Formats: sequence, C-alpha cells, structure tokens
Amino acid sequence: MRTLPLTLAAALAATVLLTGCSDDASGGGDDVKNADRPKSDAACALGDMGVEVGAGAAPAAGDTGTVTVTLTNKGATCTLKGFPGVDLLADDKTTSVSPDEGAKAQSLTLGKGGTTSFTITYVRGEAGSAESLDVRKASFTLPGDTRTAHELTWSYGEVDWTTHKPSVSGFETSGD
Repeated sequence: MRTLPLTLAAALAATVLLTGCSDDASGGGDDVKNADRPKSDAACALGDMGVEVGAGAAPAAGDTGTVTVTLTNKGATCTLKGFPGVDLLADDKTTSVSPDEGAKAQSLTLGKGGTTSFTITYVRGEAGSAESLDVRKASFTLPGDTRTAHELTWSYGEVDWTTHKPSVSGFETSGD
C-alpha cells in the first residue's frame, strides 16, 4: 500500500523539477550558454564610479547645449538598467529631467574599468524669464542606487523649462 504514495510523490517531484528546465532548442538554457560570462545583475553603485563632466554650453538664449557625464566603473562588474535620474536645482525649485523622447531603456554591464556616458540636453533660457529656470546645480542618480546622488555645479546659464524641456539620454557605450 505504501508503494503507490511514494511512487506518486516521486513522479510529482520529477514533474516539478522538469518544469524549471529550458525548452531551448540548443539543449542548454541561458545558464549553459552564458557559463563563461561573468554574472552580475548587481546594480552599479555611484560610490564605485569615477565621474567626469564635459559640456557644450549654449552660448545664448535659444541655443541648445549639452552636458555629458562619463562614468568609469572602479568596482566589481555591475549592471545599469534604465535611465539615470537627473534633477535640476534652482534656488526655489527642483525639477526632474525626463528621458529623451523615443529613447528606450536598456541594460548595460560594466566590468572594472568600463565606461559609459549619458547626456543632458537643454535649451538656454532668457535671464529673468518666467519660462526659464535659473539652475545652480544638477544632481543625478543611477538606476538601482537612487539613494546616492552626485551633484555638479551648473555654470551653463538658465534653462528654458517650458518651451524646450531638457532631456537626458540613456547610457551609451564608451570605448571598445
């Protein structure tokens, strides 16, 4: 009598185990195909990044400018999934910058020494205009590390916030 429940339990256990198997035509799941690649779904931490800022500042009201932030991973292999979080800070207002229209979030893995960059694009506003934001600082976070922010001094003039809202690109691959 005990043979039937044990046989049934063994068959049920085998079914549960097989349910998790890949039906990949190559005979191996992702774990087999990627066995030689370093696995790291750990989010990149801002504290492990070197930060460099370069700007193509807009010289006059109505001109478009860019601020490019380059990050160099000084820690273990990590992953960036999504967009950087960017805020522009004025004396009386903080406002978030949206991703470029049509940009798609992607996943980017950075090994130690790997670099990536993102770009903030803006239109310079007229000084004192109600449509302009007198930005003093910009602050950014990384996806998965939103508690740690990096601030940079904004010396690129006022930003048109109503007609031509600033935007931020996704992470771009740098180097090889």
